[in-house]
Amino acid sequence: MLEIIRIPVLSDNYVWLVHEPVSKETMVVDPAVADPVLAEAEKRGWTITQIWNTHWHPDHTGGNAAIKEATGCHITGPEAEKERIPTLDTLVKGGDTVRLGDVTAQVIDVPAHTAGHIAFYIADEKTVFVGDTLFAMGCGRLFEGTAEQMFDNMQKLSRLPGDTQVYCAHEYTLSNGEYALVAEPDNQALKERMKKVRDARKRGEATVPTTIALETATNPFMRAASVNELAERRTAKDNF
Repeated sequence: MLEIIRIPVLSDNYVWLVHEPVSKETMVVDPAVADPVLAEAEKRGWTITQIWNTHWHPDHTGGNAAIKEATGCHITGPEAEKERIPTLDTLVKGGDTVRLGDVTAQVIDVPAHTAGHIAFYIADEKTVFVGDTLFAMGCGRLFEGTAEQMFDNMQKLSRLPGDTQVYCAHEYTLSNGEYALVAEPDNQALKERMKKVRDARKRGEATVPTTIALETATNPFMRAASVNELAERRTAKDNF
């Protein structure tokens, strides 16, 4: 069983520190910064051996160089964004696999937020690291891609087992949920979820990871019935 630690950084980012206890390998997903990540690993007696990047944005790669300098770790990320992430050692694309000790992850292409965005799906651990593609009750902004691509991403991810844990990179749940209530005002599951989210945030608690099942029930972007509906909802959320 992987040990996955949430490290809150910047204003609303989450960096994921992932330890595989058999091999004792430790990996970081999308390190925005280095110091809190290195400190958390040191506190636990873990040595960081890898970084996995989902996309090039600086709040996902900003810690790469310093962590690599401190640990000599190996950095894997999207082949399509190699020019934007100069610290990469291994380039991957959809259909490739990467390993952390005895654990294998499948790379899934999920372009739209950025042109080469990828996700890492670990079937045996029922875990997927989605970067800024899928959020709790939300999806990433369409900075470098299209609504068609994001709709396809939502369909791909919705086909994963419902109990898959979804590790996204931001605490956007409350604002996403407020928009979701506008998009689907009659969704009872959504209303019930938002009560829990509001209470959790009042207590200062994180609301991720989420699950595929929870998102298929309450996420207006995953629930969009067509590309046009997703596009309309994305535009509405951008202006919400």
